[in-house]
Amino acid sequence: QVQLLESGGGSVQAGTSLRLSCAVSAFTDCMGWFRQAPGKEREGVAASDRDGSTTYADSVKGRFTISRDNDKNILYLQMNSLKPEDAAMYYCAARRLRCGAVNWALAPIFYGYWGQGTQVTVSS
Repeated sequence: QVQLLESGGGSVQAGTSLRLSCAVSAFTDCMGWFRQAPGKEREGVAASDRDGSTTYADSVKGRFTISRDNDKNILYLQMNSLKPEDAAMYYCAARRLRCGAVNWALAPIFYGYWGQGTQVTVSS
């Protein structure tokens, strides 16, 4: 099994930055960040494949960066230029398959391991 624990969430002003962290018991082929706002479905934000490739939702391209610290087994999500619509519970996740194309990499159904989430609030 894979265990994940998110941290780094908080309440910030629009236009500022946050870095989320996810401590992972063991990296899998595909690691991802997802978010869910009240009343909305969980959506993929970013994914990282073991070969170094990354995938981003159109809504965060150019603002968010996903990365791995392979020595410490920590998955990061650097979030810049935050917008009110970025407010959500953020989850990290893992699966034992390659990330593949965007429709697969950002699909929650294909991930088997999940953290409990960290809350991000953005004020305008």
